[in-house]
Amino acid sequence: MKVVILCGGYGTRIRDVSDNIPKPMINVGQYPILWHIMKYYAHWGYNEFILCLGFKGHVIKNFFLNYEANTNDFTVTLGTNKSIVYHNEHGEANWKITLAETGHHSMTGARLKRVKKYLAGEEDFMLTYGDGVGDIDINKLIAFHRSHGKIMTVTGVRPPGRFGELMIDDTAMATEFNEKPQTTGGLISGGFFVCRKEIFDYIDDGDDVVLEQKPIRTLVSKGQMMVHCHEGFWQPMDTSRDYQLLNDLCTASTAPWMVWDR
Repeated sequence: MKVVILCGGYGTRIRDVSDNIPKPMINVGQYPILWHIMKYYAHWGYNEFILCLGFKGHVIKNFFLNYEANTNDFTVTLGTNKSIVYHNEHGEANWKITLAETGHHSMTGARLKRVKKYLAGEEDFMLTYGDGVGDIDINKLIAFHRSHGKIMTVTGVRPPGRFGELMIDDTAMATEFNEKPQTTGGLISGGFFVCRKEIFDYIDDGDDVVLEQKPIRTLVSKGQMMVHCHEGFWQPMDTSRDYQLLNDLCTASTAPWMVWDR
């Protein structure tokens, strides 16, 4: 099953971290968050990706065109007998990546519609955003999707809290402080979708089609969207604070999504 990743947005809320690269290319630890997302899917055995490019898509293209140099030590021999020898091994040797230009100003629905041709022959495909990570059980997600036969499955998650959570005892003494807890409120969409090919019947042509508006609302009204509830870790990278949190988890080797390092 192929994995479509939406990588074309402007990332206006995180411009204070970097405004010269697309948000999926902002590093978490040593590598871009996009790489972390792809590594996570590959851990579950899904290593064929379609990247929907837009804002500064050339940065993403250059990263993968020069992947060996970007991820390995290497020795360069100059002159007539020039050569490059890479010294490291990596676990991405079998990845297949299609980098698709889907429009500089296109919205999410338009981006998805424009990669339909790369999904020819696929009954189902996975879809996610290029700026969020989690420890979703991908096999359970797919099994749930196939069990109900609806057009779309979305992963429902608890929204991460924006403020520190204090737990106190009867005397008002603090007993616990969580810097960025997950709220106990309702579920929100965490991305990590699985879609049947019929999703394209609900997406009109045009740059301004937002997947999360008319297409998904129509699916909901027709009873064609199911929710796979995920109570574990999920975190988007929308702001500089989110960026710092993800990097702190990575630095401390406690990142829940980095299952390939265990």
